[in-house]
Amino acid sequence: MVKIGNIELGEFPLLLAPMEDVSDPPFRQVCKENGADMMYTEFVSSEGLIRNAHKSVQKLDIFEYERPIGIQLFGSDVDTMAECTRIATGANPDLIDINYGCPVKKVACRGAGAALLQDVPLMTKMTEEVVKATHLPVTVKTRLGWDESTKNIEEVAERLQDVGIQALSIHGRTRAQLYKGEADWTLIAKVKNNPRIKIPIFGNGDIDSPEKALEYKNRFGIDGIMIGRAAIGYPWIFNEIKHFLATGQYLDAPKMVQRVAAARQHLNFSIQWKGDILGMLEMRRHYSNYFRGLPHFKEYRMKLVQTLEKEELFETLDQILKEFDGIVLESKAKVVEYGGSD
Repeated sequence: MVKIGNIELGEFPLLLAPMEDVSDPPFRQVCKENGADMMYTEFVSSEGLIRNAHKSVQKLDIFEYERPIGIQLFGSDVDTMAECTRIATGANPDLIDINYGCPVKKVACRGAGAALLQDVPLMTKMTEEVVKATHLPVTVKTRLGWDESTKNIEEVAERLQDVGIQALSIHGRTRAQLYKGEADWTLIAKVKNNPRIKIPIFGNGDIDSPEKALEYKNRFGIDGIMIGRAAIGYPWIFNEIKHFLATGQYLDAPKMVQRVAAARQHLNFSIQWKGDILGMLEMRRHYSNYFRGLPHFKEYRMKLVQTLEKEELFETLDQILKEFDGIVLESKAKVVEYGGSD
């Protein structure tokens, strides 16, 4: 049984990675219903939370059905991170997660996210103060290092464990790689196999099929897998992996009625949570992924991304089901392009 503090996650949990502009409550809902064992909020700016910025505060919204769920924080100042940890704890998540992995310039160039990989003493101090600021378990998500010449994840893992984190998720790329090239899990395995490491180690990067999940589980010995980009538009990947690990057999591919139902559910919750206009606008990035591989889909996609009439959106989804019902797309996720932050 894999545990983070007192949180029991099963024998080999599948975690939904925190992704900026993606893993909001509507997206998390469809992933939870399709097998995600644990999820995280989009990352929350410590500076924004201290200033009571609406976008940062809204990201603290969590719902009972999502549990267990962690609120992920990022920042560059130790005292600010400690204070925002206290605020986030008040939102009653199951744990607090620190983002030391975000590679994008607007975060890393301000000394937050993956930038902390260049200053391990500061990272350690910040983590220690976050641990002290909450009664909840604290976890960390990070990368192998800043670049090819500074892959310091083994040192990072030991030092962060020593100051009290209770799990570590590692993306198998450096900051310099962003999302390019193949994720390298060999260093993740070294961390897991380090006799000093007692906390759960979760691997992240490029898992896009049940076969790869099984291969990496057996090959690298990690405690669980964190899935990010492959779940965008394909929340079924969690249950597909679980079924394959348990039986060695594949689940049937989601039928068109399931794809349309997931898109409708996602859209409906997006509108409820964000309001009509913003909910419809921010849903636009998801349609192509829900119907990836559908022939001659461009006409419908244009309808979906050009209207701000709720009734028209739902009618278009009904038309998609009517025209393409019976078509079964490949039962496999795909690591999609993602320009956001994790």
